[in-house]
Amino acid sequence: MFEVSVEETFAAGHALRGYRGKCENVHGHNYRVEVAVVGDELNQIGLLVDFADLKKLIRAVVARLDHQFINDLEPFTVLNPSAENIARYFYQEITAGLDPGVRIAQVKVWETDTTTATYRPK
Repeated sequence: MFEVSVEETFAAGHALRGYRGKCENVHGHNYRVEVAVVGDELNQIGLLVDFADLKKLIRAVVARLDHQFINDLEPFTVLNPSAENIARYFYQEITAGLDPGVRIAQVKVWETDTTTATYRPK
C-alpha cells in the first residue's frame, strides 16, 4: 500500500450553530488541510498520484472557501461548518476527481496549530 499526502491552507470565517460559547459568534481561522490518498498500485511511471494533480483538486475546493464566510456557502447554509464537516466536505469534493485505484485515506483539517479534526471514510 502506498500513501501520498498534500497540504494546503486557506483563511475563512464561520459561526457554529447551536454551540454554547465563543465559537457561536462569527470568527475566523487560518485553516490547514491535509489530504492523504492511498492505493495498491503505482502507475506506469512509478507514481500513485502526481502531487500536482492532487494539489489541483484540493486547490479547487480551497478556492471556494478561501476568504469566505463558510456559513453562506452550500452545503454549510444548513450543515454546521465545524472542522469535522469541513474535512468531510473536502473528501466528498475531491473523491470524484481521483484516478481509479486511488482513494482518500483521510482528510485532516487544522483550525489552529493545536486543534485538528479528521475524516476517514469507512
